[in-house]
Amino acid sequence: MEAQTAPKLQNPPKSRNPITELWWFFAISACVKLLLIPAYKSTDFEVHRHWLGITHSLPLSQWYSDETSIWTLDYPPFFAYFERFLSVFANLIDPQIVHLQKGLNYSSNTVLYFQRISVILSDLCLLYGVFRLTRNSDSMKQKMIWVLVIWSPMLVIVDHLHFQYNGFLLGILLISLSCLEEGRDLMGGFIFAVLLCFKHLFAVAAPVYFVYLLRHYCWKGLVRGFWRLSVLGTVVVAVFALAYAPFVYHGQMQQVIHRMFPFGRGLCHAYWAPNFWVFYIILDKVLAFLLGRLGFNIQAPAASFTGGLVGDSSPFAVLPQVTPATTFILVLISLTPCLIKAWRHPRPSLITRWVAYAYTCGFMFGWHVHEKASLHFVIPLAIVAVQSLDNARHYFLISIVSCYSLFPLLYEAQEYPIKVLLLLLHSTLMWLGFSAQFANGIALETANSGKKKDDDFQSKRRSVGAAQKGGFVIGWVHWSYLVSMLLVEIWGQFLHPIIFGDKLPFIPLMLISTYCGIGVMYSFIWQLKWILDS
Repeated sequence: MEAQTAPKLQNPPKSRNPITELWWFFAISACVKLLLIPAYKSTDFEVHRHWLGITHSLPLSQWYSDETSIWTLDYPPFFAYFERFLSVFANLIDPQIVHLQKGLNYSSNTVLYFQRISVILSDLCLLYGVFRLTRNSDSMKQKMIWVLVIWSPMLVIVDHLHFQYNGFLLGILLISLSCLEEGRDLMGGFIFAVLLCFKHLFAVAAPVYFVYLLRHYCWKGLVRGFWRLSVLGTVVVAVFALAYAPFVYHGQMQQVIHRMFPFGRGLCHAYWAPNFWVFYIILDKVLAFLLGRLGFNIQAPAASFTGGLVGDSSPFAVLPQVTPATTFILVLISLTPCLIKAWRHPRPSLITRWVAYAYTCGFMFGWHVHEKASLHFVIPLAIVAVQSLDNARHYFLISIVSCYSLFPLLYEAQEYPIKVLLLLLHSTLMWLGFSAQFANGIALETANSGKKKDDDFQSKRRSVGAAQKGGFVIGWVHWSYLVSMLLVEIWGQFLHPIIFGDKLPFIPLMLISTYCGIGVMYSFIWQLKWILDS
């Protein structure tokens, strides 16, 4: 009689370590960025190199009054302190980097490598922010958000090719949002105040923070509420005092404010950001042309917008003139529905979406908006994108549009294949990732899970239906818009130089701004509708 064979023991599945996986995402990203070090070198290199020189060579009382170079310091004090911190290491590597006079337009390899690597290392702040926001999510959602944020082609183009520190600053924003989502309101408000002292343009979301914290954190009865309001106010005031008190002491506060808010730069940047003002400008041009043909005496300033001068006051020929106060009012009006929702239903799970919408409003209607500011809403929307199929469709479109709107930043021929490859790779990864998430019943599990979701029942039902029909689909309207974007690029990159040569060089840029402006306008309306319906 044969003895029964004991069943073989299967190896238990290895436990997943998300921290290790996240480090791999960061390592792959860092390797790509290191390969891009010799690439395009913008004027922002000299801007930040000069800021290293200012903060290292001059006493604090002269930081915001120095005019050794045209690239004067115009960020808030915490960023100046950050430059001062970096200057210590720059001085050890090459003292000429931080020399106020000898360092002007200094462009050796030591400058290039130091500044490139400093941005890569500062992205560790972004890594921590993403980790905090995704540590309680399931594996698929975590990895999808990591792909969208850590491997963002927009951050590669703006920070690691053009050169800035947006990843570092957005990391601080994500840390703040993660605290709010966890119910740690005081810490979230504190970190946001720190962010404002690094870059004041993030203040567009301040009304959302104020209303949300007042309602969710402070609205706890008269005595307890007043105490919490006092504590929150003290924390915020302490942060701003730490940042600005030295400049108040030296009598430099007025100069600091003047540098931080240079309203004389005009309504639009040299390259028009794809926002509401693109359509306003074009309408003014069309009306001026038509009225001129009808015999009206229209004084249209020559190339007042297409010339792209940063200091241009941007006069209009027919439509009413736009002032900084006008743009401020429009931003506030567009924010109002979100503020009402935040007051009535201050849900921590919605704060990231509200902040993304706030930055969309600032981008749409703000004064002298840079195209790079689209990062402020695209990165937070990546956190929202994995919540439902509707959110994923919206993000798929707006992320491609926003990335394409950055193409004029890299205008040299050698960078053209890089930016095209980055966008194509990003689009492919998004498509594959969202298809995997919303196929094979995963959307159904999401809709039926016990965890509280942000989307309404109808949105969940649509996600489930789409998942059962075959995964991630965006519809023919979205596809038509994205395919037409290819025609815009073919015209600007190939046909326009053949037909017009060096004439009318502003037309390709204007077409990109206008076409991408349609996509950004759609995103603004889509987000507003979601907030109103939620």
